[in-house]
Parts: sequence; C-alpha cells; structure tokens
Amino acid sequence: MQSDNQFLDLSLLKEKQITLAVKREDLLHPHISGNKYRKLKYNLKEAIAQGHDTLLTFGGAYSNHISAASVAAKNNGLKAIGVIRGEELKQKWHKNPTLKFAAENNMRFKFISRELYRNKSDRELLKGLREEFGEFYLVPEGGTNPLAIQGCEEILKQGDEEFDFVTVCVGTGGTISGLSNSLTHGQKVLGFSALKGDFLRAEIEKMTQRANWDLIHEYHFGGYGKVDEKLVTFINTFKKETEIPLDPVYTGKMMYGLLDMIKNDNFVPRTKILAIHTGGLQGVIGMNSVLQKKKLPLLDI
Repeated sequence: MQSDNQFLDLSLLKEKQITLAVKREDLLHPHISGNKYRKLKYNLKEAIAQGHDTLLTFGGAYSNHISAASVAAKNNGLKAIGVIRGEELKQKWHKNPTLKFAAENNMRFKFISRELYRNKSDRELLKGLREEFGEFYLVPEGGTNPLAIQGCEEILKQGDEEFDFVTVCVGTGGTISGLSNSLTHGQKVLGFSALKGDFLRAEIEKMTQRANWDLIHEYHFGGYGKVDEKLVTFINTFKKETEIPLDPVYTGKMMYGLLDMIKNDNFVPRTKILAIHTGGLQGVIGMNSVLQKKKLPLLDI
C-alpha cells in the first residue's frame, strides 16, 4: 500500500519560490491511517509469529493509537485490551467517540489513575495486568518501539529523494526516527513537536544514530492537545484551499508552523519540502466537543 504526494498550489509558495507536497499517509486505511498503520504493521506480524492471541496497549481518551490498534487487532484475529489514562472515564467512556469506536471493535478497557499511568512501564503494573488478562503482546503508548521504527522507515518511497526537507509532527519520536534512518544523503527531517519542552531530543537520539534531523518547538500552541481559535481557523482555511483535512493535535500544528517558517524566509528559494500527513483525523470529532464547551469555532469535518 502506498500513499501519494499531493503538491500544493498556494500563493505563499509561489511568492517564496518553494515547492511543498503533502504525503497523504492519512489515506492508507480508513481507520488505521498514517503513522499508526506503519507502527502497527511489524508489531502485528511479531505478535502473531510469537503465538499471541491478545494485544495490549496504552492510550488517552482520544488516542489515535487506541482507535487504530482496536481495528488492527480485530482485522488480524487478535483480542485487544486498552489501558486508558483516567479512572474518571470508567463511568462515561461510552460518551467518548474514540473509546466507543474502539469498544465496537471489541477492545476491552482497563482504566487506571493518571499517577499509575505515568509509571506504565513499571514491571509490577505489567505483572498485575498479566494476572488480570493473561499473557499478551505489549505495544507501548503511541506504538513506538524498534518494530514501529522499522515500519516508519517505509514511509518514504522512490522519488522522494528529490525533496530537500521532510517534515513531520512529533509525539513519541518513532516516526521521525524512522524517517531519519531512511533519508538519502543531503536530506534533512524537521520534527514539529506537539509537546512542550525539549525532552524528546534525548529519546530520539536513542532511536536513530543519524544527525540529519532537528526539532522545532515554537508551534505547540501551549502544549499537547491545546488548541485555540487561531489554529482552528488555520485548519479550516487550509482544508478549503487544498482539500486536505488536518487534525488539531499533530498535523495542524506542523502545517501551521511550516507555512509560518516559509513566510519568514527560513527556507531559501527553490527549496523542495515534503510534509508527512500522519493521519489522526479520528480525533477531530472529540476535539469539536471540547471546542463547543469552550465556545470556540468548530473544525470542519
């Protein structure tokens, strides 16, 4: 399965003499899209090869990974367990579109406190989960592990070496690490962090030995999951102009930041840029309910 590059025709790009294309990884699969498709591909093969019948993973209330993992497990004949951050969701998960969708795909949930969730890799927690659910194949939060990085190394295809820069949004660092490993000489990948702080740099350095990447920290809009009216307006306008939908947690922030950098002449004329669309669109419905409560404009669906 291969995603296509969609070249953008925006006045800003013409003015600055920049070529910008979007790799439509969001179109890989209706429900296992973008980097989730890539990250789960080899983990699913490994789970089956090891003889497991159950996949267990971690995520928050609107997690793209939880949504994708539920479908991927079902499609591969595996049971799925989602360990969800926030005990308060136990009584109202059926009102949450992401969790409701995952449950419809036969995922069972274990709700734990935010404090316990912070220690999700703790051996005692995993031991307790095995005592409760039996043996399982563990996929970490966000899906990032060496097999996920291997999958993300397959995002770039023949012909993509024509681009000077590749850009991607960053959550756990797996996707940018896979891209870094697969770049040709002279290319560079820029990661737009969805989180506050520079702690991701150390994590990425553990996953790739190459120095052909950098992180951009100026466009997180206040932190993970934080959205304001300016970002919503940008995403809606971008969709009208390009027919490409973006999500507000990851790809919307990356594209806002990238176009802002182009506007401010961070790239020399005739630079060619490939932006990776990592999917995540399932979260838009949940985000709109949050925006509605805050009396902010809604994202076009």
